[in-house]
Amino acid sequence: MRKTKICVPNIARPLRLHRQARALNHAAFLLALFLPTLLSAQDAPSSQIYERAQSVIVDSCRQCHNDAILIGNLSLDAFDVQTAETHANVAEKVIRKLRAGMMPPPGAPRPDDELLDGLASVLETRIDNSASERPNPGRRSFQRLNRAEYESAIRALLGLDIDAGAYLPLDTKSANFDNIADVQMLSATLMEGYLRAASEISRLAVGDPNASPRETTYKVSRWESQVEQVDGAPYGTRGGVAPIHNFPADGEYRFRVSFHHETTGALYGSAPATLHTAEAPEQIEISIDGARVAMFDIDRWMHVSDPGGMELASEPIFVTSGPHQIAATFVRKTEGPVQDLIAPHDWSIASTSIADAYGLTSLPHLRDLAVTGPYNPTSVSETPSRQRVFSCRPDTPDTARACASEIVSRIGAQAYRRPIREEDTESILKLYDVGEAEGGFEVGVRTALEGILASPHFAFRFEEPPVGVDASEGYRISDYDLASRLSFFLWGTPPDAELLSLAEAGRLGTSETLSEQTKRMLADERSGALATRFAGQWLRMSDLEKMHPNVRTYPNFHDQLKESMRTETELFFNSLVREDRSVLELLSADYTYLDERLAKHYGISGVTGNHFRRVRYEDERRRGILGHASILTLTSHASRTSPVLRGKWLMEVLLGTPPPPPPPGVPELEDSGESEGGRLLSVREQMERHRADPTCSSCHRMIDPLGLALENFDATGAWRIRDNDAPVDASGELYDGTPLTGPADLRAALLGRSTSLVRTFTENLMAFALGRRVEHFDMPRIRTIERRAAERGHRISEFILGVVESPAFQVKAADQAQVSGQQ
Repeated sequence: MRKTKICVPNIARPLRLHRQARALNHAAFLLALFLPTLLSAQDAPSSQIYERAQSVIVDSCRQCHNDAILIGNLSLDAFDVQTAETHANVAEKVIRKLRAGMMPPPGAPRPDDELLDGLASVLETRIDNSASERPNPGRRSFQRLNRAEYESAIRALLGLDIDAGAYLPLDTKSANFDNIADVQMLSATLMEGYLRAASEISRLAVGDPNASPRETTYKVSRWESQVEQVDGAPYGTRGGVAPIHNFPADGEYRFRVSFHHETTGALYGSAPATLHTAEAPEQIEISIDGARVAMFDIDRWMHVSDPGGMELASEPIFVTSGPHQIAATFVRKTEGPVQDLIAPHDWSIASTSIADAYGLTSLPHLRDLAVTGPYNPTSVSETPSRQRVFSCRPDTPDTARACASEIVSRIGAQAYRRPIREEDTESILKLYDVGEAEGGFEVGVRTALEGILASPHFAFRFEEPPVGVDASEGYRISDYDLASRLSFFLWGTPPDAELLSLAEAGRLGTSETLSEQTKRMLADERSGALATRFAGQWLRMSDLEKMHPNVRTYPNFHDQLKESMRTETELFFNSLVREDRSVLELLSADYTYLDERLAKHYGISGVTGNHFRRVRYEDERRRGILGHASILTLTSHASRTSPVLRGKWLMEVLLGTPPPPPPPGVPELEDSGESEGGRLLSVREQMERHRADPTCSSCHRMIDPLGLALENFDATGAWRIRDNDAPVDASGELYDGTPLTGPADLRAALLGRSTSLVRTFTENLMAFALGRRVEHFDMPRIRTIERRAAERGHRISEFILGVVESPAFQVKAADQAQVSGQQ
């Protein structure tokens, strides 16, 4: 491959203009930067622009991307810059790599950055101009409520907190998200889950005095420390579990607890150094709404071979129906630091293999709490959900059906997220009649509610063409469907009364009203769903749940610390939304949100208590999300860091340029580590050996420098200066030649190519909002949103408004199957 030689008469001017590109519009950027660089003539005709741009493709890109070699499964032999819009899918791939600075690859002759950026600008201009003449808003099929949306819909409708995972199968993810319509497959299992959920939830909401006993179990992870008080538990307790449990009827319930045990079958927490003695046994209490209802002494010598095993059970306890905070917690016996002779650690069950070690304080560890009942149910008490359901009561039998009709119409409209039609009401009232004949008014209403929850109009989000609109030509979705799109996007819930009122008046679809409502919703605390739902999935926070670092290497890592890590990232992103800050602060922010537990992990003093508060960093180590322990932990292995996982995460999540999968037969690094001369090798030394393989080096030269720049953070995100007794070396060279010496240099390099970060953020935001994957025809709109946001300081609200105001959010393209059928 030979390096392209193009006359560049004035490098200082293009470079200066390149740095000011965000302040220029697209056309001005092209004229100010690209023309002087490529043409050496300020007034050159447009045909020469295309010729020079095509020469970059021919001289640099086709050396690898041709029909013969087909590197990356991409050939540019037939690619012509002047007709880029006719093969926009290929052009967008070229643009993406050029904007990220990843092409040409490391080691290959590389034209000046100004030339490569100029080529990308020419391609973008050509495609964007074509798209403005023939916009394509795209299309998706109907969506169904996924688990998170189903839970929020039930909470909004009935005021009940449920676990949708108890009814619905796991949601399939695509393009990072669980709301992508075309992978939400329908199955008999799913339909059965919706029907079973409707039956059980309607009984919980209304109550069931004839309910049969059943058992519900709340598990406690073995990685959950039992040292501290848990949320919702009474003061003076430690560990255990404190969930909200919905009791279906007034009656008697039994509470059973079980404990973790050693591999020998003995109770964990009975070691020689334990505080648990025969004279002063550990105790566990059962409480309901903070009031103690049962207390157990824990037998230090209990064993799995005992008749009762590792379980303790209460006598029947009378509880009224409805939601109650129940808790099974240990009574706190001591206060203050633990005097361990070996080494104090935070995780109460760090390893069962050291459970009986002398000098190590160990505590009994709850495994689960089970609630069984009701036994001898008597009646149903008034509950918050019943108050929502029964908005009227019949005075006489003759007025019962009219009252039921009022209840059905009100709840049905809320559930269907639109005005309920007369035929809908009549079909639901037929269910009421069946239930009323069997058990009276309340059973009839409960049966009608079950029908509403089982209806496709509740569980699915159909976007039907407005009356009189020809769907074969594409159409603007109705205001009611727009209200649902907006609400599930920003709040993760069904639309509220104000949105539905505007939809009823036909005003929501106007540009001014839509903008006002978007800003109102972003100011509402429910916009926190953007942090938990959007950012949580985009940044792959769910992977953190599967991370359990080696217990002997990291004995202070436990589930509560992991939850603090997740909360930090969610609160940080939520602050960007609520304060309308720049999206670039994802990398540059000099602040975060910490509680005492996480601050201690970071080595930051002056933070006490379990509440999170804003903390400003004293140095540049942890700025932005690249210093968040959540990200650093989920991109590590159990026993060591992984520069490959961290680099791959950066390329996929932040830059939108995932590396290819590794070739078959390439061995992975051993988690136990390699050694040389009696010394364990550092992760960097192991990586250098691995990269020496020619089949690995081409990709790892792109991936590894990104991850190695973060090597000062260990597998749990704590700062370190040594790895296996060797000094940590975080130096490297980015794929575009930028030298790196640590996280600060990496952040600066990524911010220097902020276009990739900003566009990747916008793509993911749009995919989440639309419920479909972003396609190449969406990129012109994404670039429009990006440029407008850049003019306004990259504020989060500008990206959200750009997505909401886009045709893709408000318009559905023609149904191709229907169009084909009409032809």
